[in-house]
Amino acid sequence: MHSSDEIGTPRGPARTETDLPAGPATALLVLGHGAGGGVDAPDLLAVRDAAVAVGVAVVRVTQPYRVAGRRAPAPAGHLDEAWTAVLAALRDRHADVPTLLVGGRSSGARVACRTAAATGAAGIVALAFPLHPPGRPERSRAAELSTGLPTLVVNGDRDPFGVPDPGPGVTVVTRPGEGHDLRKDPTGTAAVVRDWLRGQGWAAA
Repeated sequence: MHSSDEIGTPRGPARTETDLPAGPATALLVLGHGAGGGVDAPDLLAVRDAAVAVGVAVVRVTQPYRVAGRRAPAPAGHLDEAWTAVLAALRDRHADVPTLLVGGRSSGARVACRTAAATGAAGIVALAFPLHPPGRPERSRAAELSTGLPTLVVNGDRDPFGVPDPGPGVTVVTRPGEGHDLRKDPTGTAAVVRDWLRGQGWAAA
């Protein structure tokens, strides 16, 4: 079952696209979009389909700056503030779902990591995590992955933003032939996420 809604935040309204499984949800997975993209990116749609099929409720969140029609991303603090407000509302709305998972692609993955502890998330799905700006490996963002929570990173081996190294609690899967957009085989990327969710006990077998 699909539904769309808006949730007010201190940075303006955010839009949510909710897809529920046929039976009771085993977990709630909330996904954010990339800096200049939207929630209809191929990898996000494929992950939604795969997760819903194994009993996970999925909510894709459009940040307020995109709802307002702007392409340039808001500052990190504004993104985190809006995301945290949306997560609080979603937890109330889906209070019967036992587990909250957060994630997204690129910028959305960074927001999910930075706010995971504050939102009470149990795990993180990071698609195309941008380890550093292209050509600037010295500006690493690896510390954002050190949340202490089970985290899945799925990056392409041709991603100019780099590929993080695995760490404590951080599983990294590198997809061959994929760039930053993970567009070549979204279904394969989604299968990696589905299998990880199952392995963590957050999805139906």
